[in-house]
Amino acid sequence: MPLRGDLAHIGLAGKHFVPHYAVPQPRTVMPGGASLLAEAEVGAEELCTLMEGDSFEVLDVAGNWAWGCLSLEGPVGYVHLDRLEAFA
Repeated sequence: MPLRGDLAHIGLAGKHFVPHYAVPQPRTVMPGGASLLAEAEVGAEELCTLMEGDSFEVLDVAGNWAWGCLSLEGPVGYVHLDRLEAFA
């Protein structure tokens, strides 16, 4: 579930209270796929592998990392921005 102490997916509004809700910004996973990580750092636990062409819903960007999800049900984690297509 895309929910942190400070931020949640807009689809969770009315179900979970947090200071801010974000409308997802869909980005496509680049060729070669991407690791979905538990933390925004190289070497963090890999939660799963995103496949080339998957749509990743970006909810927050900090530095070179995007936090988001594949869907409202998850999985949720961090992806390095160089593994996602650039914003148009």
